[in-house]
This record gives sequence, C-alpha cells and structure tokens, in this order.
Amino acid sequence: MAKVKIVTDSNSGITQAEAEKLGISVIPMPFLIDGEEFFEDITLTQEQFYEHLQGDASVSTSQPAIGNITDLWDELLKDGSEIVHIPMSSGLSESCHTAERLAKDYGGRVQVVDNQRISVTQKQSVYDAIALAEQGRTAAEIKDYLIRTKFDSSIYISLDTLKYLKKGGRLTPAAALIGTILKIKPVLQIQGEKLDAFQKVHTLRKAKDVMLAAMKHDFETRFKELADRGEMQLSVAHTANDAEAAAFAEEIKAVFPGVPVAFIDPLSLSVSCHIGPGALAIASARIIK
Repeated sequence: MAKVKIVTDSNSGITQAEAEKLGISVIPMPFLIDGEEFFEDITLTQEQFYEHLQGDASVSTSQPAIGNITDLWDELLKDGSEIVHIPMSSGLSESCHTAERLAKDYGGRVQVVDNQRISVTQKQSVYDAIALAEQGRTAAEIKDYLIRTKFDSSIYISLDTLKYLKKGGRLTPAAALIGTILKIKPVLQIQGEKLDAFQKVHTLRKAKDVMLAAMKHDFETRFKELADRGEMQLSVAHTANDAEAAAFAEEIKAVFPGVPVAFIDPLSLSVSCHIGPGALAIASARIIK
C-alpha cells in the first residue's frame, strides 16, 4: 500500500518547526505588504505582520505560486506515495480551487480536501489526516472522512476594532464610524465556508459570554451526540492577544468540564488581515477517538 503524505498551508497555524516534527509539509501563504512579497513563517513572523498592519501598511493576501505547489507534490510523490492536500476553506480563498484543478493532472495520487475550515479547525483536520494515515487508510479514504465531517466544527470570533473590516471594504466607513462611537465589538462566526456577523456587543466580557453561550448551544444541539461520545474538543484562537487567550482558555475549561482544550493558537494571518489585532475566538472540532 502506498504511503500517504499530508500537505497543508500556513492558514492551519502549523509552523514549519511543528510540520517537521509531525512529518508533514506546510506551504507558506504569501502576503503583499506595500508591494513587497513575504511568506508566512518564512520571511514574515506574527510580530512583523502586526507591526506592518498597525503601521497602516497596505497588506493583502495572495495565493501560493502554482510552481511551488506542484514542485512540492512532485518531490513527495517520487517514492510512490499518495498525497492528501488540506488547504484553507474554498469560501475564504481561491487557493483550494487552484489546487483542485492542479490535482486533475496527477491521476488520483493527490487528493485535495475542501473541508471548509480555517485556523485551529483546519489544524485539527491535519491531525485527523495524520491519524488516519497511521491507521493505513488511503488518500481517498482520508479525503472521504474529512469531507463527511467537515461541518463538525464551529468558530466564534470577537473583534477588538472595526478598523480593518472597514479598510478591507467589508464595512462601510459610515458603519465603522457609528460602531466606533458606540464602542461596538462585533462577534463573528465561521460555520463552514464564510465569515459572517453573529452578534453585536459593547464589552469584551459580554463578547466572551456570547461566544461561550453560542458554543454551549452548539454542544447541546448539533454536536450533542458527538459531545456525549467524547468526540469533540475546543480550542482558543487570537490575534496578538496571548494573555486574553490564556485567560479565556481557563474560562472555557470551567464552562465545559471534561472537554479538552486542544490548541491556544494565533489565528491565521489570512483572517487576521481583515480583523486586526486584539481578536479572540473559541473553536470546536470533532476528533478521532
């Protein structure tokens, strides 16, 4: 049976150092900052990214170059292996569709998984793929599992500022001005492929309460059977907000006793680009027992 190798992108939050330990490959996402190209976790650190962002630099996301993807695949396939490629959600980037088109030339040896996740939930998909590969599953079988379980995940995000939604054209200047005057802290959600509004609040405390209540409702409704079987876990994600993330993790453990908090990670820079620093998120994802 062919060996299965796992490929993802840096939107998963998996660093190059972590990838080496896990035995997987992570494609760095490119960013254009004032016209200059940088690569996440290669030539651009989290700290440098936020320095540019808060310094009002022009920051935009881009797709990995086609040659970078195919060169990596070609190298990994030399020994007869198969590949499971797990990019960020197709609803948030075209990079998934690009990979799907490229994979058509590989005769089924590259399985691209559009399981519509990002950040810590995408990271869990990678961990699931690793576990299934170790069980001897084929690339096609791993893809099938990840597609079937793709909506067994949820993310709620509290923003500290409306500045970057306005800057990215996702909020009108008038709405941003009103929101700033009223000190609105929106809570957003990622359910599948889109980043959508969920609720408006005025304080971080209220935002945390809203996110905890929303996740509790998910665990009592659509995730109930999975949670009862111990097949769900929680994570915290943030944008340049380490202290609040650590404190929020402790609150989550108190509200969800017995549910593991798997990751406390920075949010993907591709998302951070649009929401800015100071954001805080709770995420859940199904796990393989």
